[in-house]
Order: sequence, then C-alpha cells, then structure tokens
Amino acid sequence: MCNLSAVGQTYPIKPIKVMIGFAAGGPTDVIARVLAQDMTATLGQSVIVENKAGANAKIATEFVAQSPADGYTLLFASLSHNVNAIMFKKPGYDPIGSFEPITLVADLPMILVTAYNSQIKTLPDFVKTAADKPGTISYSSSGNAGSSHLAGALLATEANIDLIHVPFKGNAPALTEVMAGNVNFIFYPVIGIADLVSQKRLWPLAVGTLKRHPDFPNTPTMEELGYKGFDATAPWVGMLAPAGTPASIVQKIDNAVQIALAKPEIRKRLNDLGAIVVGSRPNEFKSFLVKDKIHWKKVIDASGLKPE
Repeated sequence: MCNLSAVGQTYPIKPIKVMIGFAAGGPTDVIARVLAQDMTATLGQSVIVENKAGANAKIATEFVAQSPADGYTLLFASLSHNVNAIMFKKPGYDPIGSFEPITLVADLPMILVTAYNSQIKTLPDFVKTAADKPGTISYSSSGNAGSSHLAGALLATEANIDLIHVPFKGNAPALTEVMAGNVNFIFYPVIGIADLVSQKRLWPLAVGTLKRHPDFPNTPTMEELGYKGFDATAPWVGMLAPAGTPASIVQKIDNAVQIALAKPEIRKRLNDLGAIVVGSRPNEFKSFLVKDKIHWKKVIDASGLKPE
C-alpha cells in the first residue's frame, strides 16, 4: 500500500500538468501560465499548462476528475466548473465531490464589447436594432453555458430581444470573430481588453461591474443602462486536484500559488490584465464552490436556458 504521508513529503518528483478546458490565449489560459511559471521555480519541477478545449471545459474537467489523485494532473477551472453540472444531464463529474479544491485565484469582471469600426456604438442602439430586426444581432461565447453565453442570454431575457448565440471553443477565438466584425458583440472578461481598445480593435459598450471600471471610466455600467445582476456573471478562475489527493500535496500546491500571488510583480501583472486577485485557501474555496453552484442555478433559471 502507498504511504500517502511519504508521497506528500517527496512531492513533486516529476513535471506537473495543469489542464485548461479552453483554447490557448483566453483569460483562463493567460492567468494559468503566469502562475505556472512561478510555481515551477517554487516547486522545483516544471508546471506545464495543457489546453484540452471543448464542451465548455467539460472534456478537460472530466479528464482531471478521472486522473490519479497524485498531484501531477491539476485543473485550472472557471465558472463552467459548476455551470456544466447544472446544464448537462450527465456532466461526468461532481463539481465538488470529484475534486479537492486548492485555491480560488481571481475574479474576472465582464465587459461588453463590439468591433471598433462597428456602426452601432451603444448598447441601447444594439437593443433597438435587435428589437426592430429580430435575428440580426449576434454574440459570441467560449462555448455553450460559458460566462459569455450566460450573460448574452440574460441580456436577451432582460431586454426581451432575440439574439443569435455563436459558440466557439474558447474565449480567444470568440473575441477574434467580434474584432473581425463577423459577430456583433461579446461579453468578455476585462483581461487584456483595454489594450485592444487602445489599438482600435474593440469598442466598449458597457461594463458588468456595479461601479465604473477604472480602465474604462467613460464606459457606462450595465446597471446604469438599466440591466441589473450582470456583476454576478463575472467568471472566476481557480485550481483543483482530483478527489483523494493527499492533503499534504494539496497544501504544497496551494503554498506555491500563494507565494506567486504574494509577489508584487505578479499581482500587478494580473491586475493590469483586469483580474481581481483572491487567493483563497482550500477550505474557503470549497465553501465558495458550494455557494457558486447555487448562484449559477438561479442565473441559469432566470436566463431561460435548459439543461442539455
């Protein structure tokens, strides 16, 4: 029989894989790579980010849930972690029971953007166009039941308009199609958006925060425009291990993340990307996941989306 205490003491003795359920270049991917680089130095073994995109991160999540509980295959998850368990009749995993929560790393406020050269420059104009010409306004997302999809569906419900949902395998390709003008708009985490606005590739329509975002002082909030509850659609990112992973290993991974998040240069980099650093401990993250699932059930019910 394996001595779990001994395993925890010697861990890690080989590279660690961090699985991400979305395409490279998206917000979840960017934050994971920032952390992985610093964790590599702390743990003395390579921490490798691996993208396994598809089914709104369900494929990657199932893969990690079924992986050995030895700390060498981890999951860097977002809000889809709980949402899939609600949206799929057979999700293939329990969002809490199948994992050992390690840390809630950060929150990512949402912003509604369109192509910089779009002829429609305000959210009221988008809503009016969608109302006058049903089925002509589209929005992209990282996949069915992702944060962008939920926010778009909620807008359609709140504004009583018909919008076309165009899902992609990740936030990065979804945003690219908006910048190209092939899709009308997207609700996207604020990470990296300020740079694309300054480069005249995107035009901000509204932010999903209760107060105006410091990076977008001239952009109204969804609340100001009469749409409440969009602050609750902000995705989070966090790290989890398969259920049964020894507590000593979970602690070592958590400590490596906390060391990274405590560094001013890393906090600044994440803040510059628009992320709000959290860095909760394992028990706190577990409590958060329980509350988060309840929250998203309410949002999904309000949006009218049905389980698949």
